[in-house]
Amino acid sequence: MNLDNLKELGLSSGQIQVYAAVLDLGISTLNKIQEKTGIERRNIYDILNKLIEAGLISYTVEKGKRTYQCTHPNKLLQEIKERERKLKDLEEQIPSIKNLFELSKPDIKAEVFRGNEAIKSLFEEILDYKESFWLGGNSFEGYQAVPQNLQIWFEHWMTRRIENKHVMHDLVSYGSSLKGFEPTNIKKHKQAYYKYCTLPKDMYVPMVIIIFGNKVAQVLWSQQSFAFILESDKIKQSFMKYFNYFWKNPY
Repeated sequence: MNLDNLKELGLSSGQIQVYAAVLDLGISTLNKIQEKTGIERRNIYDILNKLIEAGLISYTVEKGKRTYQCTHPNKLLQEIKERERKLKDLEEQIPSIKNLFELSKPDIKAEVFRGNEAIKSLFEEILDYKESFWLGGNSFEGYQAVPQNLQIWFEHWMTRRIENKHVMHDLVSYGSSLKGFEPTNIKKHKQAYYKYCTLPKDMYVPMVIIIFGNKVAQVLWSQQSFAFILESDKIKQSFMKYFNYFWKNPY
């Protein structure tokens, strides 16, 4: 039986090995446990003592020698319920933690997102808002800069964006467009909560700036993409002035 999920209760790999061995052997001697696990004898002593302290293993002494056995599995159930209770208590504290977080935030906050998984988390955050404003960019440099799996993920993200009725204002580098959202496909744009505009020909910008909430994200596409995020109302408003200028004066 695979008991790796016991890690969720804080057990180490060695503790799980020993517990599984005792569970399988029944009443066990130290020698039998060592034979089954291959763990050094001195380490097994330490592991057994920790499992005994946790109430997962008990022992008896016969003729001066210890034998070990697992306690009733209900002990595991108790541990799970106790962990759930603590997590519930923590969940109830989240509003207070959020309040402290908001109070301690500086006027200008900067973050770095490095790697595609980090970029995905950034995009998930964007969906928390009703709309976003995209300035520059050229469709992942002609869909050549990012790996295929990120492109597929982005397509799914676009689908979820539409389901959330999140409006995407896309002010792109001249001649660029997302797959399926070509400039002439106005009907789809309306259905997909997507608005398209283009920068002047001489303003080719491979980096895309995404404005959402009070944040400005500068994203540079690559095999492991990178983003620099500034959180500031003043900076956000400054970038929106540039965005609105070119949006109202399309080329």
